[in-house]
Amino acid sequence: MLQQTFPRTADGFDDMGIQTDIHSGDSRECLARIADHSVDLIVTSPPYADQRKNIYGGIRPEEYVQWFLPISEQLLRVLKPTGTFILNIKEKVVAGERSTYVMELILAMRRQGWLWTEEFIWHKKNCYPGKWPNRFRDAWERLLQFNKSRKFHMYQEAVMVPMGDWANSRLKNLSETDKIRDNSKVGSGFGKNISNWLTRDKAYPTNVLLLATECGNKEHSAAFPEALPEWFIKLFTQENDTVLDPFMGSGTTLLVAQRMRRNSIGIDIAPAYCDMVRRQLCPVERDLFAMEETGKECAL
Repeated sequence: MLQQTFPRTADGFDDMGIQTDIHSGDSRECLARIADHSVDLIVTSPPYADQRKNIYGGIRPEEYVQWFLPISEQLLRVLKPTGTFILNIKEKVVAGERSTYVMELILAMRRQGWLWTEEFIWHKKNCYPGKWPNRFRDAWERLLQFNKSRKFHMYQEAVMVPMGDWANSRLKNLSETDKIRDNSKVGSGFGKNISNWLTRDKAYPTNVLLLATECGNKEHSAAFPEALPEWFIKLFTQENDTVLDPFMGSGTTLLVAQRMRRNSIGIDIAPAYCDMVRRQLCPVERDLFAMEETGKECAL
């Protein structure tokens, strides 16, 4: 296993020295070297079942849960009690029907000690076109939120969105009902007071994220857009917190975390991806291979 640290200190991003650690090796082995309760946010997209066979071996759907549980056990250990784990994953179609391995994984992780707190949907605005005899093209993926406890850090104001045009018409002429708490007619206990939003220009977002897939050449078959980890980093962390991606790939999570002044840890079994991320983090003129051999740090 090769580990390398890149302190971010020289170009004004953070005077405290933001650290980016890259581990080259198997996630199960590399995670064992990370301290207990040291990570604030985990954002990752592991290889889906039967995907990326040349790099990750192509885990079969019926073996996926057994393969992933030792990894999630380590993630449970390194995550802080106030931290959050975001898992990007999607079922595949097998013999004309959706596989159940993602649902089975959710249940197994709950038995492992995880709380399945929320599910976000990534709506891909530019999904690849296609036609199948019994279904339409996939335009969304799951972003599963897991936590260790019910009390975790969440900074909702950081991801608020503009109120939108609906406010101009909906709030223009309020009824008497709009001016008081209007309880749900179905007895759910929920209610709303429309007048509370009269002086506000922003609202809390939904759990559906409308993001385009990555269009640039990331040298990776499944790179997600920078806006995806950025949104969750805003929501669940603050500056100098630590973000982990145990399936780093093209390093999108690390690059975004570094730009947002978060410490980060990336792990990938493919040396080519680790080298690629190092090139993006290090100045071009630095001799990367000489640095690896000497164990020197690369100061940005």
